[in-house]
Amino acid sequence: MDTYFAPAQRANNDDLQRDIAVASKNPIVNGLLKTAGGLLAVLNPQRQILTVNDAFLKMLGAEDAGKVLGLRPGEVVKCVHANELAGGCGTSRFCSTCGAAIAIVTCLASEKPEERKCAVTVDRNGRKLDLCFRVRSSLITFEGRLLILLFLQDITASQRWAAIERLFFHDINNLITGVQGASELMLLENEEEMRRLAEVVHRTSSRLADEIAIQKALSKDDISEYQLALQEITVEQVIRDLQAVFASHPVARGKLLNLGQLDSQQRFVTDVSLLLRILTNMMVNALEATKEGGEVRFWVEQDEDAITFCVRSKEVIPEDIALRIFQRHFSTKEEPGRGFGTYAMKLLGELFLGGKVSFTTSESEGTVFRFRLLL
Repeated sequence: MDTYFAPAQRANNDDLQRDIAVASKNPIVNGLLKTAGGLLAVLNPQRQILTVNDAFLKMLGAEDAGKVLGLRPGEVVKCVHANELAGGCGTSRFCSTCGAAIAIVTCLASEKPEERKCAVTVDRNGRKLDLCFRVRSSLITFEGRLLILLFLQDITASQRWAAIERLFFHDINNLITGVQGASELMLLENEEEMRRLAEVVHRTSSRLADEIAIQKALSKDDISEYQLALQEITVEQVIRDLQAVFASHPVARGKLLNLGQLDSQQRFVTDVSLLLRILTNMMVNALEATKEGGEVRFWVEQDEDAITFCVRSKEVIPEDIALRIFQRHFSTKEEPGRGFGTYAMKLLGELFLGGKVSFTTSESEGTVFRFRLLL
């Protein structure tokens, strides 16, 4: 059978039943199943489940362990990619970036414990959920049979709050700094300049309130309570706001930021705070991927019925990462709170603003993220 990552072959039924019997008689395994604080599954070398603890069954909403024996972890949790190929869990194009699959395969190859973070999208009764696990894989041998201990800790909630802290509080700090700076200058300037600065304070304060509302919605699984605040704005105003955001943004230091022309008076109606959040995330991602001295370019394309905001960096996204680029919790970086920016772009841009967030990546063109918004 075809596979893009882990071997597709499974144990024959006789070997599987023998391994299940071996695992059930292992006093070490039985002790771990009763005392492990998180989720625990015991696998054979073909990555099939031989036994699980009660916490694992509870997470699955199952009462009978017999229904999961012989399946692979992704098939049991109902990963949306688990059955894309005949070989099942571990064989699809997405599996080469799956933390659980990598931990198991690496552990088998090195014969040493391996720990990874696993971002997985599961299908629960027709509803897709994004979960995140800390996964640890280790080997034991009993009666000449090799067994894999797979420990899983659900870190979905902690990852969500880490993302809130990373993205939200950083943005809030930037806005507060802008308000403080403008208000201090108001004390020193003439009446005309004070009026201009007062407008800056008012606009920034409004964005601050909007950011709190946006993040409150993003912090929950049910985001329907967020109310759009539609207003008219020009392309020039959008670019000026981006200039203000990145004038002192640490991620832009040592890099060239080309924000295009400031002469477009094209007017359109949108939720400005959501739009700026999407474009800011696009810019941050591009700047993070750009080496010191490199350039990130922003431009706007307009046609009769839509306006498209584009951000380009010269770096290329590898194919395995590109497949998961919009998946919540997925990130190539291990720090808590990563894997939220691109997901938020897609969520806010398409669900709330009715636009389309997409990207292309190639050696010749680099990586271009686009947000197309209907007029």
